[in-house]
Amino acid sequence: MSLSVSGRLAAAAALAAAGLLASATPGALAAPTAVTAAPTPPDIPVANVKAHLTQLQSIAQANGGNRAHGRTGYKASIDYVKAKLDAAGFTTTLQTFTSSGATGYNLIADWPGGDPNSVLMAGAHLDSVSSGAGINDNGSGSAAVLETALAVSRSGLTPTKHLRFGWWGAEELGLIGSKYYVNQLPTAERAKVSGYLNFDMIGSPNPGYFVYDDDPTIEQTFKTYFAGIGVPTEIETEGDGRSDHASFKNVGIPVGGLFTGASNTKTSAQAQKWGGTAGQSFDRCYHSSCDNTSNINDTALDRNSDAVAYAIWNLGFATPVPPGPSFESTTDVNIPDSPAAAVNSPIAVSGVTGNAPATTKVDVNIVHTYRGDLIVDLVAPDGSVYNLHNRSGGSADNLVQSYTVNASSEVANGTWNLRVRDAAAQDVGYINSWKITF
Repeated sequence: MSLSVSGRLAAAAALAAAGLLASATPGALAAPTAVTAAPTPPDIPVANVKAHLTQLQSIAQANGGNRAHGRTGYKASIDYVKAKLDAAGFTTTLQTFTSSGATGYNLIADWPGGDPNSVLMAGAHLDSVSSGAGINDNGSGSAAVLETALAVSRSGLTPTKHLRFGWWGAEELGLIGSKYYVNQLPTAERAKVSGYLNFDMIGSPNPGYFVYDDDPTIEQTFKTYFAGIGVPTEIETEGDGRSDHASFKNVGIPVGGLFTGASNTKTSAQAQKWGGTAGQSFDRCYHSSCDNTSNINDTALDRNSDAVAYAIWNLGFATPVPPGPSFESTTDVNIPDSPAAAVNSPIAVSGVTGNAPATTKVDVNIVHTYRGDLIVDLVAPDGSVYNLHNRSGGSADNLVQSYTVNASSEVANGTWNLRVRDAAAQDVGYINSWKITF
């Protein structure tokens, strides 16, 4: 959306008043100039997060059943969040925009202090669709970000980075609010945002635990948290590019985030490692009237809310967890047509201490004319087999995918194999490359 000259000047003035404009050299998330040990991240009380969801449900019920852009329920939601932040000592800015003939609102909250040239942001969209209250989508992310911000205030946190939180309007209409915010930031100001963390649907009733595969430092920070509580993760693919992180990513800002699934179906393998019901959507009430306070998995909401705080505390103090060492094979290995035997692509791993992590990452790049024919396994040095892909994907070609494997029972050093078998006739291909990261 374009603005008139006067509109751009007004927006710039509002940002300046909120302390969002400064003049200095940008700071980088992955290469901080100074490292300060972060205090222990707090446990975010899930009861507090759920109390915010109850308030959002009540707001929807009092305003036609929803909190959608242009409706009174959305403005009341923004007012609720803003009042909490104002009382907690944040500097808040209500940013307005127009979409579909209606006024929309973004809420920006800055915590005093920190390096203004290295800004860590966390955000969530606050609007619902018009068909319901939007408690999982996305009251869950909005409430978790709010409660984390309030925890920052309660602890009197003094991070090395400047902390900024955002709640976006009109996401359901095409990321309108977050695009507007990013477009208002001059290029120099965008460069000062060292990272943006997005939280959209983190309490799905049949949850998965998905981590965005974008900035490696942010990704590893989340994966380290979940590994620490013994919860395996997968790379998020269902909503990639469909939430507000895309607005930031598209202008070169490092992004990451969490997601518990929407309309996609939970597989048997996912149900085995996460619980829940295989063959059912992660959120059967996605974009429906039943997305209310009963449409929340408390355990998922609790874990993800704590993960929000873990990331803010660690990344905010410029102490991110670096990605582990990677080993890659770029040797092509032909995959013969069925009924031939499986082929292997080996990688020799050395110099890694101890066992592989619970968040071992495997990146696969297979060129094939029918990926639904393929069975792909990771084989550990001791012969243990971890299935990565089992004939899914239908008639689509090629398999380019990242997988997270809990290989914590395996010694890292040794020869790892990517084993691929073509289980049906007529189509062929080859292993182009694969990489394992510890």
